[in-house]
Amino acid sequence: MADVERPGVPLCLIILRYVVPLDEVDQHMQAHLAWMAKGYAEGIFLVSGRQVPRLGGVILTRGHKREVEALAATDPFVSSGAAVADVTEFTANMAADGFTALLA
Repeated sequence: MADVERPGVPLCLIILRYVVPLDEVDQHMQAHLAWMAKGYAEGIFLVSGRQVPRLGGVILTRGHKREVEALAATDPFVSSGAAVADVTEFTANMAADGFTALLA
């Protein structure tokens, strides 16, 4: 475990929760994956994946809550009404060795 030097930008956790059946969610999957690829390319997204069981998704991001909420609203899952997004901002104080480089 390593102490984390506090960067100037906080972290946020986006929890996506599907509110329609999975077949409706899947109709927006390609657009969602393109949106995700853009977030990774811009250095905003750090890690992401599906919840188990498949009730939604989780995305760890850089950014302030207000900015990340605005970004989450542009996710095709959210903008189509297939999912809702809850955003929690936090400051990382500790992280596993090797993970701290992602937080800088």
